[in-house]
Amino acid sequence: MGEFIWNVIFWGFIYVFIVRPIAQRYVQMNPNASHFVYILADPVKELKKYTSAQFGLQPKTASYTQTRNNLSSNFMNNMNGKILWIVGGVLLIIFLMNAIVVIPAGSTGVRTLFGKVKDKEISSGLHIINPLEHIERMTIRTEEYTMSVMQGEGQRVGADQIAALTNEGLSIDLDITVFYHLQEDRASDVYKDLGVNFQEKIIRPEIRSAIREVIAHYNAKDVYSEKRAEVSSEIQKRMIETIEPRGIGIEQVLLRNVTLPPKLSASIQEKLQAEQESQRYEFVLEKEKKEAERKRVEAEGQRDAQAIINESLTPKYLEYLYIKELKDRAGTIYVPVGNDGLPLFKSVE
Repeated sequence: MGEFIWNVIFWGFIYVFIVRPIAQRYVQMNPNASHFVYILADPVKELKKYTSAQFGLQPKTASYTQTRNNLSSNFMNNMNGKILWIVGGVLLIIFLMNAIVVIPAGSTGVRTLFGKVKDKEISSGLHIINPLEHIERMTIRTEEYTMSVMQGEGQRVGADQIAALTNEGLSIDLDITVFYHLQEDRASDVYKDLGVNFQEKIIRPEIRSAIREVIAHYNAKDVYSEKRAEVSSEIQKRMIETIEPRGIGIEQVLLRNVTLPPKLSASIQEKLQAEQESQRYEFVLEKEKKEAERKRVEAEGQRDAQAIINESLTPKYLEYLYIKELKDRAGTIYVPVGNDGLPLFKSVE
């Protein structure tokens, strides 16, 4: 409907400001011009003539006809001039308003002209464009698409988790969030091929497909525990291969929750608990072994040190150690002794 209105305005503008003035000028210069040219010059007047001729509405007297024609001509000339300027001014304002477009930050503009999508996108900022073009604004910011068992958490109102089969044939439910963005230089292609609501047309189906393909190569325990990051990475890789060539960049895939059947979940929890307990005992045992090794090394060091000390303990060395210990005692007096063991005194003269 919008394109039809703009088409009417466009061709009306062409007729009022280009075709009609040329036709009127041509009629003035060539009174014997064709009837078609007269219609282009003044369609209202020619319509009145046609109506009068068809229904016999001819004036009764020449003076009456002349007076009526003069009045009608003056009135129509005045009205035509005013209408011409009014219509022209309105169209000019509309054209100028439509020629200036502002693309907000984080968005890009896709141009269409009479239903045909242009290849060149418009980046954020102020632009002057063809007034007849329609601009479809599309965001290029990072967006997220969530499929979750929690109601109201994802794009759908109800529970929207994904059911997938493992390589054991077990059905598990998964919650996932995908972060993506529209590639600005491919926005026109996405709009042309998928439209504005491309998330439901390609993001959602590819999420479901990638998850089911990847989960089929893992068992439930791996997905539930230690290989969850690996599974997320593999899903992201599959989505990049299938979606990015279409003009949509995949930034990150989060496998947020894995729901197993109740019995299987309890069994896995018990097994994981037993494995953790076993790892704890191994850690304690390894710690005790290292402690025993430390004590053995310490004992060997003390034994070797004692042997070395015993070998070096001579009477002279023990006497030296004794004297060395006495130096720090208060009131200690050193008295030299002779070879006979008696104290030595200096002779007094």
